[in-house]
Amino acid sequence: MPVIDDIKTKLESAFSPTDLNVVDDSERHRGHAGYQEGGESHFNVRIRSESFAGQSRIARHRAVHAALGRDLVGRIHALSLDIGVPGE
Repeated sequence: MPVIDDIKTKLESAFSPTDLNVVDDSERHRGHAGYQEGGESHFNVRIRSESFAGQSRIARHRAVHAALGRDLVGRIHALSLDIGVPGE
């Protein structure tokens, strides 16, 4: 399964988001550390879910990393997260 699909599946399952946008931004990092031919190394994620209500920024990031799992996070060089509740 492509990394982008794996990210989407895991986040949808864990958080039932009202808004989820995952972008493979790897091509913008061509020539930089961690770039791999074919992409799937740099991702931007925007997610909105009621699950994050009342959590600090750090807690939200930890929750997303836990949902993705160590194996998937280990396959990604860079992961930019924009995490919030609906309306943010």
